[in-house]
Amino acid sequence: MLEVSNLHSAYGRIEVLRGVSLEVRAGEIVALIGSNGAGKTTLLRALSGVQPITKGEIRFRGERVDRLLPHRRVERGVTQSPEGRQVFGPLSVADNLRLGAYMRRDKDIENDRDRIFEMFPVLREKRFQAAGGLSGGQQQMLAIGRALMGKPKLLLLDEPSLGLSPILVDQILAAVVSLKTNGITVLLVEQNASAALEIADRAYVMETGRIVSTGEGSMLLSDPKVKAAYLGAD
Repeated sequence: MLEVSNLHSAYGRIEVLRGVSLEVRAGEIVALIGSNGAGKTTLLRALSGVQPITKGEIRFRGERVDRLLPHRRVERGVTQSPEGRQVFGPLSVADNLRLGAYMRRDKDIENDRDRIFEMFPVLREKRFQAAGGLSGGQQQMLAIGRALMGKPKLLLLDEPSLGLSPILVDQILAAVVSLKTNGITVLLVEQNASAALEIADRAYVMETGRIVSTGEGSMLLSDPKVKAAYLGAD
């Protein structure tokens, strides 16, 4: 579904992505793990089109998309739930969800909103409340729901568990697994490496803008180098 080849990106003169290549197959949950500053968020931003690239190619379902504007990538089926949630605080929960469907003209928008409410019932209860008044976990649910309202084929999910309690982390990651059963492919950046690897079909390890290791999630969970670097093991 997604093919990334030799991708480079920079902030000014500082190169952040240095020849990243990876692939995501339809129906997978693929995790991207690494330390802070490794370039994970920059990669997702480059895939969604909000971070320019200086070299390389991005192909989605066989089509080269790295020259498309962000909203055109949304039209193709690529949406992102960003790091830090970035909900529209003064707007209601319902309006935040409606904005996620801004590129759509079909008649299923309300039905899809109801499916988001089934996935995250608290959003239905608070649908008329300003998003800025939600708890961190509720805002994360809203950010994911907003991205899903774009009807994605590929969801780019950036740090969904950041700052949440362990119980909420479990709820959010369970929701991610449910997306796979509903036919949505997920590329997941997650600071909680062990939790990400437990639900991922495959994973990539990123260091200083490069992919340094890849394999099945279960395999990387037991890899001594990965355990020592990212899982808090000796």
